[in-house]
Amino acid sequence: MLGDWIGAARPKTLAAAVMPVVLGCALAWQAWAFELAPALMCLAFAILVQIGANFANDYFDFLKGADTPDRLGPSRAVASGRISPSAMKRATAGVFAAAVLCGSGLIYFGGWWMLLIGALCIGSAIAYTGGPYPLGYHGLGEVFVFVFFGLVAVMFTFYVQAGYFSLEAFLTSVVAGALTTNILVVNNCRDAETDAQAGKMTLAARYGRGFACCEYQVLSLVALAATVLLWRKGAGIGVLLPVTVWPLSLILRRRLVKAVEGPEYNALLGATAFFLVLYGGLLAIGIVLGG
Repeated sequence: MLGDWIGAARPKTLAAAVMPVVLGCALAWQAWAFELAPALMCLAFAILVQIGANFANDYFDFLKGADTPDRLGPSRAVASGRISPSAMKRATAGVFAAAVLCGSGLIYFGGWWMLLIGALCIGSAIAYTGGPYPLGYHGLGEVFVFVFFGLVAVMFTFYVQAGYFSLEAFLTSVVAGALTTNILVVNNCRDAETDAQAGKMTLAARYGRGFACCEYQVLSLVALAATVLLWRKGAGIGVLLPVTVWPLSLILRRRLVKAVEGPEYNALLGATAFFLVLYGGLLAIGIVLGG
């Protein structure tokens, strides 16, 4: 039973929650503004929102018939009958409630408008596959991930510690957003056919796997360009550390082009998450060294 819940949390995707916070903390450290308490609150909030979004996705995709036996990815907990819909619904509410509790402490550091930011994060996580206009079903999933697991996560992690926004934080958030979105691109590329049959018109389902492969490489190039621009704006030569591993994105893109079977996509999903951790980790080190 515990294994079913761990699987439903989709551990491979949690890098999308952790790495943007790490980058925001590196920026705060570089600015001599790092504070442990708000950093840990941001980390807990981000992880809980990611898990809550995964639970909600499992629940709402089941209701909408998107998780069928024909999908190439791992079977979902609710669709396979391992977890009941009512249990998943309660767990989703519980995880988001825990996120609210963790995030409420950020009001002390960032002001009352942190309530609005937190509400937008949780509301969008639910609206990704739920509500009257599910974002993921209308090709807006990439926008959601880029904004909330890139721009918002990095910039507000920095803000609640430093008390201001910066160009460096924005450029770093673009890196995180682009590479995090690539995890979703692989997921949507894998499920393109079954998603289309269920009316879940992701960009991959709408325009095909070829489009998704191009999208994957463009996002990798965006991350590279933002990194170089970060250096040009005076962040220090250390921020170019991740450029040394960027060519790995070309290998991953080639694997995406050639992938056919579910296990190939699933392995690539993990590799893309690892690339986010590797590239983001080196960037965080470079930012700290630059300080």
